[in-house]
Amino acid sequence: MVRFVFYLVLLVVSTVQSQSFENTSAKATIETFFEGFHKGDTILMKSVMADKVLMQTAFRNKKGEDVLVTDDPAKFINAIANRPVDQKWEECLLDYSIQIDGNMANVWTPYEFWFNGEFSHCGVNSFQLFNDGGQWKIIYMIDTRRCSTCDRT
Repeated sequence: MVRFVFYLVLLVVSTVQSQSFENTSAKATIETFFEGFHKGDTILMKSVMADKVLMQTAFRNKKGEDVLVTDDPAKFINAIANRPVDQKWEECLLDYSIQIDGNMANVWTPYEFWFNGEFSHCGVNSFQLFNDGGQWKIIYMIDTRRCSTCDRT
């Protein structure tokens, strides 16, 4: 009986440590992506992106209609690479919610976007990641964008 309890405790502890490591690794992928985004370092950004990434934005237009736009990742990367030096884009991630099942993860990050130091909009990013040979890679990202109803203090 003592041996059974020992192995049960060992299993629980190793499972918790493994999940913690995976959460940290998935979070690091998103942090690396945004480090590159803020620096304008597209090579760093692409290091955590799969070769084929689906990018979408969901928002409500001025008519109140719900809109879903699919973006071209190459155009996004090009915009980052060619951003004027006098423009500062800062996306402040407010929290992380990470869910992992095997080699798939979802990272949910509420954010505020600031343009040249002025608040622009807020929303949520949802990243789907795939563990590719031990490294989490972004395979899908979608965000929402709101200019109002942002809980800012």
